[in-house]
Amino acid sequence: MGGRPGSRVPGTGSRIDRRTLLATALSGTTATAGCLAGAGSGLGEDSGEERVDEVAMVSSPAGFDDDAFNDEALAGLQEAASEYGFGIRTIQATQPERYESVQADAAEEGHDLVVCASDYHTDALSTNAATYPDQNWMLINNAIQGADNVSGWIERNDQLSFLAGVVAGTMTGERFHHNRYRTDPERSVVGFVGGEESDLLRAFERSYIEGARWANEDVEVLSGYGGSFEDPAGADRVASAQIDDGADVVWHAAAGAGEGVFAAADRRGRFALGVDTDQSVAVEEYADVILGSAVKAVDSATYRVAKAVVEDEFEEVVGERTLSIANGGVGFVVGREFEDRLPEGVLEAVGDAEDALEEGRVDLSCGPTGC
Repeated sequence: MGGRPGSRVPGTGSRIDRRTLLATALSGTTATAGCLAGAGSGLGEDSGEERVDEVAMVSSPAGFDDDAFNDEALAGLQEAASEYGFGIRTIQATQPERYESVQADAAEEGHDLVVCASDYHTDALSTNAATYPDQNWMLINNAIQGADNVSGWIERNDQLSFLAGVVAGTMTGERFHHNRYRTDPERSVVGFVGGEESDLLRAFERSYIEGARWANEDVEVLSGYGGSFEDPAGADRVASAQIDDGADVVWHAAAGAGEGVFAAADRRGRFALGVDTDQSVAVEEYADVILGSAVKAVDSATYRVAKAVVEDEFEEVVGERTLSIANGGVGFVVGREFEDRLPEGVLEAVGDAEDALEEGRVDLSCGPTGC
């Protein structure tokens, strides 16, 4: 990995450091900043005032407790809340068709910041950002062009997925075992399991396939969708079929439903890759099958935006921001049971792929939010 600032170096066990993450220039148009309670305000401590919720977060379709995207975003807000003494209201919203009204209700409640998790919120927020111009919004996984009250964070899911594919494509060519789990190097087969099929998830899928083929031109990639971001059963069925068809490693982009992929790998003695956060820690019961995870520092982004609102500097984070390999915002982390155990060629391939992506030597067919 080359020790890039803000990234976790495979095999070291260190975590993405939000303190050093965002070295890129932050420019934007002035927006109305909120007045979150500062750490010394006493709000919710000994002031006699009832603690209030100054930040609201509306979930993605996967909902909270997904051990992935939503929980990672919430973790950044929780760290900021611990430092600055504000409250957080979590709004479980798993039906995208209701997002416009859910967002509007949150704005009407008078929060200083409303965080909308996932690209599924984009269309609704395009309306609500204009309807509520004095509301500070954060959109994760897209941006609202021309809105001076929205901090939009685009994660380079294309890069992240490519790295996952590189790891899977490399590992399937290696003779590797861990306890009762092993690869079969006689065949080069890997799998991908998405949640609900969409333009965004197809971008994950295609970039993963391109990464696997970049690392191993002979690889066969099996793809399927479980139909849900919440129910592991569908992901389990798809992953089980892929493993039965020879997949050594299966990567998922299915949020909470991804546990079904881990369960399938565990039963059949194969391996899996996590997504969004270090799932060998978040879903520790499957640490023996999770070789690593393709991660994005969403917690760093939510922490940064909440901090900006606290310090009346929201205008500095307005507009389009990016989490990429270049700024340490996305990367690959080795699973906790595999630190210093993965074949050397895997980490070399990851490092080469990161360099190639940063230098523009890889032509991905999809962008971060769709194809």
